[in-house]
Amino acid sequence: MSQTAVGTKKKGKSLPPKPIVKLGKFVWTTMWHLMMSQLAPRNQSGEYVRPNSQFRNFITTEEENPYKPAAGRYRLYVGLGCPWAHRTLVVLALKGLEDAIEVSIASPSPDQGIWVLDQLDEGCQNLPELYQLALPGYSGRSTVPVLWDKETKTIVNNESAEIIVILNSEFNDFAKNPTLDLYPVDLKHTIDSWNDKIYNTVNNGVYRCGFAQTQTAYEQACNELFATLDEIDKVLAKNRYICGDRLTLADVRLFTTLFRFDIVYYGLFKCNRRRIQDYQNLGYYLRDLYQLPGVAGTCNLEAVKRDYYGNLFPLNPGGIIPTGPDISNLTAPHNRENLGKDAVFQQ
Repeated sequence: MSQTAVGTKKKGKSLPPKPIVKLGKFVWTTMWHLMMSQLAPRNQSGEYVRPNSQFRNFITTEEENPYKPAAGRYRLYVGLGCPWAHRTLVVLALKGLEDAIEVSIASPSPDQGIWVLDQLDEGCQNLPELYQLALPGYSGRSTVPVLWDKETKTIVNNESAEIIVILNSEFNDFAKNPTLDLYPVDLKHTIDSWNDKIYNTVNNGVYRCGFAQTQTAYEQACNELFATLDEIDKVLAKNRYICGDRLTLADVRLFTTLFRFDIVYYGLFKCNRRRIQDYQNLGYYLRDLYQLPGVAGTCNLEAVKRDYYGNLFPLNPGGIIPTGPDISNLTAPHNRENLGKDAVFQQ
């Protein structure tokens, strides 16, 4: 060994001193809780509590109602990565209402924390401005989807669960597929019952997992999430759709969460007990819904990854967006066409 090498052996870099580690952890944890309080309101147990939507009017033919069905009068504001907005696009496609209701796209701004319109609408550049136009002095959340009335320059409704009911029933005179009823009277009780369970434990359940701020809150949400998914998987062993042999709004509401599950919720939201494609029936059911006429065209994989991984800073501080997954399996045969008596999708 040369003399130069002797005594010049380089020391490997060690971890930062313990006080620095403790300080860094304290600062990051404090900042994380502060950011999460703005992103995801919590209760005393650290459980995520989703705020209620504020605009809850309906479109009907009733004489006293100012919002009546009409082609070209209404516009939907949606975010392509948002599962709640995605519901409205799915119903729009299934009913064939693309020519009757205009769609405008909004994208989340990672720096401003707001939805920014892809193009200027109603003189507004973003959703907070649109909400202010509808209701000056509005101080609530400015979220998608928004069902906008171009005639009165106001928001009719911003609750996705109600918007899809409106789209299902009130625009049949302008729909390409008016006979499709996703909320039939004889199944309403069953649909509502499933919707309540799926909303609390699955649709919002994945957010309760991802936005939980205590271990206890996370574990409770995760247990409830997978208990419901297990239950649904058993139902789908005999039924093509959740409520039997007919496609309903319960399927639509579940679909937009299932589409994002393996892409986002499994990893980023810590819902990693099992992927949807690993279930005996749910994976094939997801394929079935994805392959319904017009539905695949509403699914934007890159927007989903960008909006979640690129914008939820507290959950992904580096902002690195994964290159996968490959979702080509969604176009593979699902073999559910004859499952259940007279299981059909009528178009």
